Amino acid sequence: MTAPGLIISAPASGTGKTTLMLGLLGAFRAEGLAVQPFKCGPDYIDPAFHCAASGRKSYNLDSWAMGADRIARLIRAAEGADLAVAEGSMGLFDGVARPGETGTGASADISAMTGWPVVLILDVSGQAQSAAAVAKGFTQMRPDVALAGVILNRVASPRHEVLVRAGMEAVGIPVLGALPRRASIEMPERHLGLVQAEETPQLGQIIAEATEFVAAHVDLAALRRAAGATRVDAGVRPMPATPPGQRIALARDAAFSFVYPHLLDGWRAAGAEILPFSPLADEAPDPRADCCWLPGGYPELHGAQIAAADRFRQGLRLFSATRPVHGECGGYMAMGAGLIDKDGERHEMAGVLGLVTSYERRKMHLGYRLAELLAPIPGHAAGSRQRGHEFHYSTIVDQPDTPLARVVDANGDTVAETGSRRGLATGTFFHLIAEAT
Repeated sequence: MTAPGLIISAPASGTGKTTLMLGLLGAFRAEGLAVQPFKCGPDYIDPAFHCAASGRKSYNLDSWAMGADRIARLIRAAEGADLAVAEGSMGLFDGVARPGETGTGASADISAMTGWPVVLILDVSGQAQSAAAVAKGFTQMRPDVALAGVILNRVASPRHEVLVRAGMEAVGIPVLGALPRRASIEMPERHLGLVQAEETPQLGQIIAEATEFVAAHVDLAALRRAAGATRVDAGVRPMPATPPGQRIALARDAAFSFVYPHLLDGWRAAGAEILPFSPLADEAPDPRADCCWLPGGYPELHGAQIAAADRFRQGLRLFSATRPVHGECGGYMAMGAGLIDKDGERHEMAGVLGLVTSYERRKMHLGYRLAELLAPIPGHAAGSRQRGHEFHYSTIVDQPDTPLARVVDANGDTVAETGSRRGLATGTFFHLIAEAT
C-alpha cells in the first residue's frame, strides 16, 4: 500500500523549504517512521540531502518532463512507508507558461495529481496578520490543490507569533508550527544552489540541528494527520528502460554528480551494469564498458585538476575512438577542448569534442528543454525527442562540431545550445529527464 503524503511548498524560493524538509525527515525518522522523500521539479542536489536525512532514496517528480505513468511508477517508492513527503521547488504555482507532458512543472501539479495536500511554509518576517491574506490566496488559486495548513518561519518573538496566529485563525487556516529565527542551520550555497551533500562535511550536524529544531516547533502529529491518501495508480508495471549500454562507465565524483536517481534505477532495472570512475582521481573509463556517460556537476571549480588528470583524459580519448561517450552540461564541458575558469585561465580538457567554454564570462542559462536528436546518443535514436533541463553559468566560446539536436525551450523558442557531436562523442548542456511522448 502506498503511503499518504504531503507537499512542502512556499510562496517563493528562499523561504526555508529545504531546512524544514530535512528537519521533518529527521524528526519523523527519530520517531521510528519510514518516510519516503520526493522532490518536485528538476533538482539534482536536494534529493541527496533528503537521502541523508531519511535513509531512503529521493526521486524527482516533474510534471513538465514526465508523463503520468512515469510519475505513478516513481511514487511506488512510497509503498510500505508510513508517510510520503515531497519538497516543492520555487513557489507552489510557479512553472512555465505552456504545459509539457502533464503540466507546467509547478509543484501544484504534483499535489493535484497525487491528492497530497500542501503545507505552506511562510516567511512572516516584517508582517503579522497580513500573512493570513497571503495564505488565504493560496487556498483559492487552484480548486484541485488543497492547503493542509501553514508553518510560520522566521518568527521574531512570542508576541509576533500570537499576532500571526490570530490572522490565520480569522481565515480558518491551521497553523502547524512556528519556527523562530535561527541562522545556524541555514544551508551553504553556491552558484547552482546548495553545496552538494557529499561536499558538506557538517551535513550530519545540520540535519541533527534541523531535526531538533523542527521537532520542538512543529506539531508532527497534526502534520501526519493532515497527509492525504495517494490518488495515483502506483500498481502499474515498471516501464521498460533503454539504458545507454549493457555496461556503463559512469563518471562519479564532486565534479560529476548531477544525475537523476530515476535514470540510474531505470538502467539497472533493464539489466545494465554501472561502472563508476572518478576523473578527479585521474581514473579512466573502465575498458570493459561499452559506453561512457559523464553527468553534469562542477568542472568549472576543478579545471586545473581535470587538466592534470592525464590518465582520465587519454583514457577518454582512447575509449571514444571505438565506443560512444555522452556528456551532460559539466560532463559536456569536460569532453571539450578547453575550459576557462573564473579567473580567465584556460585548462585543457579531454578534447574528444572541440567545445570551449568560459566560466569567466558568466551568464545564467536556465530552463526546460525539448530536443529532437539529429544523431543518436547512447540509449536514444536519431529523431527521438528528449525532455530535459538546463542550468549553468558557463558560456560557449567555440563549438566547431556538428550540432547534435534541434532544441527549444518550454515556450517553443529556439535555443542556441544545440549540443554537438564528433565521431562517437556527443554532448548537451541540458540534463535528460525523460523521452518525450
